[in-house]
Amino acid sequence: MSITEQLTSQDAIQLENDYGAHNYHPLPVVLSKGEGVYVWDVEGKRYYDFLSAYSAVNQGHCHPRIVDALIAQSRKITLTSRAFYNDMLGRFEKYVTEYFGYDKVLPMNTGAEAVETAIKICRKWAYEKKGVAEEEAKIIVCENNFHGRTTTIISFSNDEGARKNFGPYTPGFLKIPYDDTEALEEVLKTEKNIAGFLVEPIQGEAGVYVPSEGYLKKAAALCKAHNVLFIADEIQTGIARTGKLLAVQHEGVRPDMLVLGKAISGGTYPVSAVLADDTVMEVIRPGQHGSTFGGNPVAAAVAMESLEVVKDEKLAENAAALGELFRKELNTYITKSEVVKLVRGKGLLNAIVINDSEDGDTAWNICVALKENGLLAKPTHGNIIRFAPPLVINEEQLRDCVRIITETLKEFE
Repeated sequence: MSITEQLTSQDAIQLENDYGAHNYHPLPVVLSKGEGVYVWDVEGKRYYDFLSAYSAVNQGHCHPRIVDALIAQSRKITLTSRAFYNDMLGRFEKYVTEYFGYDKVLPMNTGAEAVETAIKICRKWAYEKKGVAEEEAKIIVCENNFHGRTTTIISFSNDEGARKNFGPYTPGFLKIPYDDTEALEEVLKTEKNIAGFLVEPIQGEAGVYVPSEGYLKKAAALCKAHNVLFIADEIQTGIARTGKLLAVQHEGVRPDMLVLGKAISGGTYPVSAVLADDTVMEVIRPGQHGSTFGGNPVAAAVAMESLEVVKDEKLAENAAALGELFRKELNTYITKSEVVKLVRGKGLLNAIVINDSEDGDTAWNICVALKENGLLAKPTHGNIIRFAPPLVINEEQLRDCVRIITETLKEFE
């Protein structure tokens, strides 16, 4: 089969069903083109993208500057491995550490790899800097977290779909309720050998749960008081998505370790990173951690251009302003709705909670109807629909999307 052969949607779906592992349950739409806030299916129908590849495509689909950076670097050299130096990695490292305000960066590829990297660094720091006995370090995490699906990460997940029959699980994690600084303080006071606290500034996969004002600031202060690393997983909330460059900046928090992925490359190429100061990062030495593709020249070029686009096009400011408008318009609709219970979010990371049980199908059916009406979104946790358009969306487009969403919801009232 030629890669240029035209497929129908049904052809493409059938091929995935026949030859691919069934580890996803996609919405029945087959996309073949993207530009800005829009995507097109193989039959040529245009949709608004309101998922942005789980907030990876903040800069919009196929942003010309990012694509040009990808093409230009790919024509020179794509991969050297870290066995040798290349002329792009150091530039990226200087750029990204200055951009986010840290001494050092450890580049990887995927978000889960970055979280795994942060866990390893945190444990090693505990043994070599804090004096915790080897094999005894513990990391505090939150209930209903989502940090990826590797074996270590699912070991501290609440999602039984991700956990069941994948054990034995990795020890060394203590789970507390999210948005509960009293629970955090209690664990820090009573448990020994705590190395770090790993937290999402907003729990995205759990349904866009925004914590109480002051939660992150107090949590960071508690960690500092107990000599524990505050680790922020900004893979989904970072890179301007919530109306600030980083979601922690809404509370003036600077994490000890910052975990980034997704939109750091504009959805164009797999790039992730862990940033920390020298006192933390210096525990990693040659041969102790790495990746063949991590820090490759293409990734470096793409990430730098992607972050420049965020700054030049003021995407954080746009997300802040249009996010307020989106929630205002949806809240106006909700006052008379029997289908939607509430809207919540920050910036352009938002969700609506459908008046149905988690195992109901109303949210899924609404997303199928939204697709028919020209907008793509996906349920999470059964009765919650996440809305996260590319941050390049303008007010006219956003208002058109609000119209599509509200008119679609009316079909279910």
